[in-house]
Amino acid sequence: MHNRRMADPIPLRGISMHDGVAARLRAMIFDRELPPGDFIDEKALATAWQVSRTPLREALKVLAAEGLVELVPHRGCRVIELTDDDADALFPVMALLEGRCAYEAALHAGDPDLAQLARLHQALEEAAAAGDIDAYYRGNHAFHTTVQQLAGNRWLDRVTDDLRRFMRLMRGRQLQFPGRLAASLQEHRDLLAAFQRRDAHGAAQLMHDHLLAQLVALKALRAQVASPPPSTTRKATAHAR
Repeated sequence: MHNRRMADPIPLRGISMHDGVAARLRAMIFDRELPPGDFIDEKALATAWQVSRTPLREALKVLAAEGLVELVPHRGCRVIELTDDDADALFPVMALLEGRCAYEAALHAGDPDLAQLARLHQALEEAAAAGDIDAYYRGNHAFHTTVQQLAGNRWLDRVTDDLRRFMRLMRGRQLQFPGRLAASLQEHRDLLAAFQRRDAHGAAQLMHDHLLAQLVALKALRAQVASPPPSTTRKATAHAR
């Protein structure tokens, strides 16, 4: 996903004004230009985008219905923050949904589709080799959404899309855990191989396990942040003395 700044917005031509504003706001939330917990400055955005407050407020209603922002009485709209409990509950559900996406994609994918997945995977290889977590995250999002599209199931697509919004709020935090980038890449290699064999059951299981491995890494990252290494603690204690 390309970064989108206020100076380089999503064009509004061809869509309703409030839909265009909603798309801009979504992009800013997903790119963390509007971080979790931040209040949205309606006046500043309306001025920057040269729109009235009306389409902005209509757009915020759309995002509130999607669950991306929440209305705080007398204060305005705030970007939602996902708790640790939210993540713990969300990942297993996404593992089931994405596992099914992988199963149906493996059944339906033709040779051009497999070639597309191979190209998307190559972008992951290059990002991992460069140690570029942001590029890897964007490539990973493209790969997963393509698998979802190849499944060709509109009902599965609808519910997966809905929950994927919340996954994007975490923006691949688990990739920051030491060793997770390499592990994720290997999981993707195995997954691509299953698609190329047209092994639907294998692809489903690998995708399911891939999502749960992300949760394991996220929990490990939380624990690491909560409990700094002993050497760090000792240095802090010595400094305090």
